[in-house]
Amino acid sequence: MAKKQQLTYQEALNEIEQIVANIENNKYSIDELGDKVRRVAELVKFCKEKLKYTEAELNKIIEENKRDESN
Repeated sequence: MAKKQQLTYQEALNEIEQIVANIENNKYSIDELGDKVRRVAELVKFCKEKLKYTEAELNKIIEENKRDESN
């Protein structure tokens, strides 16, 4: 069984932008629109979580560097 590729932040952002552009250009039927809006909500949540994780990691590195400099 093939391993599912993990979504990256950039891929999620690109997909959001594509869906929004298609919505603005009326490319989706009313039947598809709900699913597309739901997908954008999922992608936005994913991006927020990724940003929070990255911020926490950066803060951790900065704090470690501060401790190292003070020793």
